[in-house]
Amino acid sequence: MSRPVALITGPTSGLGEGFARRYALDGYDLVLVARDQERLTRLAAELRDEAGADVEVIRADLAQAADRAAVADRLRAGVQVLVNNAGFGTAGEFWSADYAVLQSQLDVNVTAVMQLTHAALPPMLAAGTGTVLNVASVAGLLPGRGSTYSASKAWVVSFSEGLANGLGGTGVGVHALCPGFVRTEFHARAGIDMAGTASFLWLEVDDVVRETMADIAKNKIVIIPGLQYKALTTGGRMIPRNVVRALTRVVGKGRDRT
Repeated sequence: MSRPVALITGPTSGLGEGFARRYALDGYDLVLVARDQERLTRLAAELRDEAGADVEVIRADLAQAADRAAVADRLRAGVQVLVNNAGFGTAGEFWSADYAVLQSQLDVNVTAVMQLTHAALPPMLAAGTGTVLNVASVAGLLPGRGSTYSASKAWVVSFSEGLANGLGGTGVGVHALCPGFVRTEFHARAGIDMAGTASFLWLEVDDVVRETMADIAKNKIVIIPGLQYKALTTGGRMIPRNVVRALTRVVGKGRDRT
């Protein structure tokens, strides 16, 4: 009997790697998509050895249309799980940022999510089963922490909720994962100084992955790991948005990030 297949974007570190390892241990074969060929090759070898998974690697930059199309073609062949994890943030101010970088951010954070989900859904629907996990952020739920990045993640949440509503009863689930600060390479790569961030706000990759998988099994659509972030987002829905903006400027350092 063939094993189910999970395609994961951005799997070479952080949450993407965490999900790759979890799905491999759960008996899935993998398709791993990232820009860094060396890291892809190394992770694939580890997962073959540790979990006995068949691992296919696709080197792709999801900011590039041709690379997105290549990954979409693979998805049309059918997978059981799609994890749209690839994404990035940048430091600096929107008005002084390189516009080409801002556009690339939207190409990865928004366009790739839409295009790959569009390619994955038809074979899932034909099979009557499947899971799409779109990695968003608490930044998409709370105002005041930036502009382009936060807006892109708000789009992911709204997109996922709309699809989940439309797919009810089909056997295909769509979920938006909204983590807060996770101990990964994300902030260092973005050039965002996180010194002074309260320790209680940090989450660990393994905890986020474990809680996410449990919530997918419960068919939760918007997944918010960590009691501290559940409290923050619940409070954010109950108090005026101008107050939330003021609080997130303090907690999330809303300036100096796009």
